[in-house]
Amino acid sequence: MAEQQIRFDDGAAYERTMGIWSRLAGDVFIDWLAPRSDLRWIDIGCGNGAFTELLVERCAPAEVQGIDPSEGQLAFARARPAARLAKFSQGDAMALPFAENRFDAVMMALVIFFVSDPAKAVAEMVRVAAPGGIVATYVWDFLGGGSPSEAIDAELRTMGVTSPRPPSFGASRMDALRDLWTAAGLVAVESREITVQRTFADFDDFWTANILNPRIGPAVAAMTSGDAERLKARLQARLPPDAAGRITYAATANAIRACMPS
Repeated sequence: MAEQQIRFDDGAAYERTMGIWSRLAGDVFIDWLAPRSDLRWIDIGCGNGAFTELLVERCAPAEVQGIDPSEGQLAFARARPAARLAKFSQGDAMALPFAENRFDAVMMALVIFFVSDPAKAVAEMVRVAAPGGIVATYVWDFLGGGSPSEAIDAELRTMGVTSPRPPSFGASRMDALRDLWTAAGLVAVESREITVQRTFADFDDFWTANILNPRIGPAVAAMTSGDAERLKARLQARLPPDAAGRITYAATANAIRACMPS
């Protein structure tokens, strides 16, 4: 598999391909965190604000800051209802534009394997976290086959087609996450798997959602029309619909949380 920069710049496309998945996993993640109200939150790599909106809707926050490098994603986020409270700014996960001890809850949703230096990003999470604060993430289990795009990735591999993988894909492993959080000096480290299911209206809905993914779409576009049709046929055989034509697919994320020393 090739390794290269993967950019999500289209907020509407991200919503279709990954935003729905992010909220499905994010709901379980927030249930697990069980945070108290009135916390100061930061969502690092907030993208189009899918998870940020959950924080506003569910956590009764005192403040929410969303940081992302993509202005296209941020424009979509700023049009969400969450923008009544959340503030969205351009920034880098490895150089956060905030002072030390700034936030009570420091989150990174589905991002850490896209960061070129995960340890540096975690160090930044720790830097901006207040004493006793929460530092947490969830990320698709890319190497364990838990990605929402694993079905199409698997068929592409079988056909000898390579699609790019995140630059730090190894950081999605549970043991890697635990090593990162422990090395950063965090305490009370806990981890869990989060498995969620998404139901697509039909195969075309599933296909469209996947080819909007900037990891998958260019690889499919580079195929001959015959190979692309063979790929679709293989996927349809792999993902039989229910009686109503719907396709239900599961994905698994690895999640970790810990506390700053008080």
